[in-house]
Amino acid sequence: MILASKSPRRKEILENIGFNLVIKSEDIEEVSDKVEVVEKIKDIAYKKVEAVAKKYPNEYVVGADTIVEVDGDIIGKPKDEEEAKKILQRLSNRSHNVITAFSFINKSKDICIKDVAITKVYFKELSSEMIEWYIASKEPMDKAGAYGIQDKGSIFVEKIEGDFFTVMGFPIERFMERLNELGIKLKDIERI
Repeated sequence: MILASKSPRRKEILENIGFNLVIKSEDIEEVSDKVEVVEKIKDIAYKKVEAVAKKYPNEYVVGADTIVEVDGDIIGKPKDEEEAKKILQRLSNRSHNVITAFSFINKSKDICIKDVAITKVYFKELSSEMIEWYIASKEPMDKAGAYGIQDKGSIFVEKIEGDFFTVMGFPIERFMERLNELGIKLKDIERI
């Protein structure tokens, strides 16, 4: 299966289940004309996968996009350390939604799945010292919402409502449900 993403977290999640992956991604403009946040993120995830699937029509191609949403605002990856600080201050002592949309396409088999999972994350109150320590680690710079739940950023999380892997970048449980609907079982995944 082709993973249309350079994300090491998505690769790890899928390989841990047993998928044999080839990484192939296309640079696309990550924009959407959709208005509603969930539809926007689904559209961007689809465009990422579609760009690769066009080049490999006989292959199964999967990919995803993850954003943080708070008060209707989409929060992606920070542009710099100052923006990372502002994002973390905004997320401090409150909840936010992590939305991960995924697409699964095989052009020759006429398969096209677009789906999304949403998990609510509650942050503790973050002191200036915690934020500065985290930013100094450089960890927040390549992550939506300026944190990674699976690494140092885990200390910020009070609780979650939903799927941990959605926050990590790929809702594996929801993805496997969708594959099962297509008749693809766990025993089959090493072959796709």
